[in-house]
Amino acid sequence: MTDRYAVIGNPIAHSKSPRIHAAFARQTGQDMRYEALLAPLDGFAATVRDFLAAGGRGMNVTVPFKLEAFALANRHTPRAEAARAVNTLRFDDGAILGDNTDGAGLVADLMRNLGCTLRGRRILLLGAGGAARGVVLPLLGELPAELVIANRTEARAIELRDAFSPHGPVTALPFGALAGRHFDVVVNATSASLNDAAPGIPDCLYAPGSTAYDMMYGKGLTPFLEQARRQGASRLADGLGMLVEQAAESFLLWRGVRPDTAPVLVELGGELQR
Repeated sequence: MTDRYAVIGNPIAHSKSPRIHAAFARQTGQDMRYEALLAPLDGFAATVRDFLAAGGRGMNVTVPFKLEAFALANRHTPRAEAARAVNTLRFDDGAILGDNTDGAGLVADLMRNLGCTLRGRRILLLGAGGAARGVVLPLLGELPAELVIANRTEARAIELRDAFSPHGPVTALPFGALAGRHFDVVVNATSASLNDAAPGIPDCLYAPGSTAYDMMYGKGLTPFLEQARRQGASRLADGLGMLVEQAAESFLLWRGVRPDTAPVLVELGGELQR
C-alpha cells in the first residue's frame, strides 16, 4: 500500500515540495505519494488529524502553521525543541513527532553546495522571527567566531540571543547598530523579500570574500540580494538550495534514506532561469 505524505500550509498552491519529494521517491525507489494540502487558517490541527486518520505517514508544514505544528506534536527532536517551531511531522502509532529541518537545510546548502566555510567565521542573521529561530542552533553547531542576530525591533533579537546563548557566541543588535561591523556570511531571514523590499541595514557590512544568502528565492535576484550586490558581497545565493536540502532531511526522517539533492537542484534552478 502506497504511503501518503503531504505539505500543509495557507497558501500552498505555489509549493515545490510535491515535485521535490516525487523526485526523491523515484530516485530512491520508495513507494509513496506526496500531495499539497490547503488548511483553513483556523483549521490546521483538524486537517492534520484528518490526514493522519486517513493513513498519512508524515507532513511538511509551511507558513503560517509552524508554531501550531510545534504545539500539536507530542514528541520533539532537540532541534525542534530549540526552535520552538516545527516544519516536519512524522506519525508513529498515534504519536506525532515534530522536527525542524530548516537549519540543517541552510547549513547543508551553504557548506556542501556553495562551499562556504562557517567555522571561525563572523555570521550575521537578519530577522528574529520563526525563520531565524529555526536556523540559530545549526549555525552555532558549526562553531562560528560569532553569530549576530539583528532585527528591526531589538527586543525580539535579544529574546533569541537569550534563548541560544548557552549554545555559542550570540549577540543581539538593532539594524542601526550594525554600522561599522563586517561579516563573512549574511543570512536574510526577514520577510522583506516577500514584500519586494530589502531590510533596512547599513552599507559596508560585507567583508572581502563574503557570502550574502536570502532564504527566499525566485526568478532573478531578490531585493536583498540586489542590495547585497550593490554593497559589495562577493557571492550571492537564494534559498532554493535550502528548500531542497531541508526536504531531503525530512525524507530521511520519514524513509530512513537520504536522497541525492544535486539533480533536483539542477532541475529546479534551470526552470527559474527560463
